[in-house]
This record gives sequence, structure tokens and C-alpha cells, in this order.
Amino acid sequence: MKINMNSLCRRILAAAFTVVLATGAGRALAAENLRVAAVFETPIEEPWVNQIHVALKKAEEELGIEYTWSESVKAADFARVMREYAEGGYDLIMGDAFGAERIARRVAKSYPDTAFVFGSGIGPADPNFAVFDNWIHEPAYLAGMIAGKLTEKNTIGAVAAMTIPEVNRLCNAFCAGAKEVNADVKCKFSFIGSFFDPPKAKEAALAQIDQGVDVIYAERFGVIEAAAERGIRAIGNMSDQRELAPETVVTSVVWDMWPTVKQVVNVVQAGVFTAQDFGQFSYMSKGGSFPAPYHEWEDKLPEEVKSMVAERTQEILDGTFRVPIDESTPKSE
Repeated sequence: MKINMNSLCRRILAAAFTVVLATGAGRALAAENLRVAAVFETPIEEPWVNQIHVALKKAEEELGIEYTWSESVKAADFARVMREYAEGGYDLIMGDAFGAERIARRVAKSYPDTAFVFGSGIGPADPNFAVFDNWIHEPAYLAGMIAGKLTEKNTIGAVAAMTIPEVNRLCNAFCAGAKEVNADVKCKFSFIGSFFDPPKAKEAALAQIDQGVDVIYAERFGVIEAAAERGIRAIGNMSDQRELAPETVVTSVVWDMWPTVKQVVNVVQAGVFTAQDFGQFSYMSKGGSFPAPYHEWEDKLPEEVKSMVAERTQEILDGTFRVPIDESTPKSE
């Protein structure tokens, strides 16, 4: 058989070129896998941080990002850890600033080509420091309505981290919701001065219970344990905390960071990231917050209470009711 050498050479070159293209495409696809790092001040088990971590793990599964994190990073080490990730080529660095606010912002300025997105009570900073926050005052208000109907002593409480705007608005919304449905209710507040100190939170909760509180908002981890021991009702915070005490937790004020994380990853991948405030993605209308299911309390709650909450929930989603944002320091009554 006569072989056309020119034709054969062309076929070999074409095949080789195809392999090169395929290999190059594979490298390009791999390069598109966003490298994301998170820096957390508290342990992953702390509910606020855990919600960010869970959303980033979901992004790893569904959006194909490469994700790693550092937890329990003290202020003295915060800048070093952030710099290591930035210099390591990570495209996006997220975390919980607050206590390390000034540090995080200074580091971000040194790496203008890296996207930084941190939890913060202050606005974004050009060119590359974006912010988010847990705007979950809406479900906190709904939880307060439930507490106002369930209390038998007309005394409810909240044990929270510290008197900062992000915490104040949740406590005030909880109390406002209760007062809407029960004009006689009194609210008590305790602040433990820490984002994660379960023993201290439990101690503060026990003190409130001794003062007559019979429904308590567990803004911090440790409160539900006290409520379960004393046999009072509790409202969880950040995640659905029913599993901590199924007979005690009526519902939880859930913060779902997935809408925020998904939006952040999308804009960074698209190359259109800017220093902006992603706080809106924590609102109920965006799916970023909601009341947890009632679980064991589904049949225990009066139908009128469930209907009341369902109606107000729909009004919030429709935009016909606005939960007041009150960031003033809550005062015990």
C-alpha cells in the first residue's frame, strides 16, 4: 500500500495539536478553580464563624473552589496569617474581622490584586476590601413574637456577646417582636464580653432564669445548656440548634451565608469584584436568614402563634413590613 507521507504528517501534526489544545484547556480550567482562604478569630464550632465555614464548604462542592482555612487566630497572628495566604496566591480571602478590623484592612491594602471579604460593622474600602454582616434582625423579630406569646411570667431574656451594633440590633429586634404581641412583657439582657465563652454565657443565662426569665434568646453558645437544665424555652441563633436540646429549642434565628458566599465567588470568578457591602444577601428576601423549623414544637405551639408568625414572615418577604433596625445599647427592664 502506498503511503502519502504528506497526508500522514498532516494527520500526526493535527493529532499532536489536538492533544496540546486539550492539555491547555485542562490547565485553563484548573486555573479557573478559585483559591479561597478563610481566617477566623474564633474556633470553627463558634456559630457565627461556622456559618461562613459551612457556606464555603458548600462552594467547594458546588462551585469547585479550592478552600482552606485557619481558625482561632489571635490578633497578634492575624496579619501574618492573612499575608501568608495572600502571598501564597489565594484569589479570595474571607473571615471575621471585628476584633481584628484595623489589622485586616491594613493587610488588604498591601495586596490590591487579592479580593478580601470580611465580616465588619464598617463599610467597604477601595480597592479590594469588601464586607458582609449577619443582618438577621428579621427572624430575630419573629422569634421575639413567639417568645412574647410563650412566656408565662412576662419576662424574657437574651444573653449576647457584647454591646456592638451587630449584636444590639438582634437583641432589640427580639424584644420588639415580643412587645408587639404582649404589651406586658419585660426584656432582660446580659453581655458576656466575648464572642465565644460558653461557660460564661451559661452562667449569665442561669442568672437571668433566677430573675424570672422563662424564654431566652441564646445569641451566644452555652445559653441553651442552661435553659435545658432549668426547663425553660430557648431560641437558638445562627444555625438550627434544635439538636442541642430538642425539647427546649422552640426555633432558631438562622443565618445562611450561602447566598453571600455564592455572590462573592461569582463576582471574583467573573473578574468584576469591587469593594462593596454584601450585607443585603443576609436578609430574608435574599434567603440569607430565616426562622428554623419548629421540629418537636410543631404540635406544641398554638395554631394562632404559628399563623401569626407565618403572616408576618410573608409581610417581611413582600416588603410590606419592615423590622425596625435599632442598634442602640439594649437596657434590661
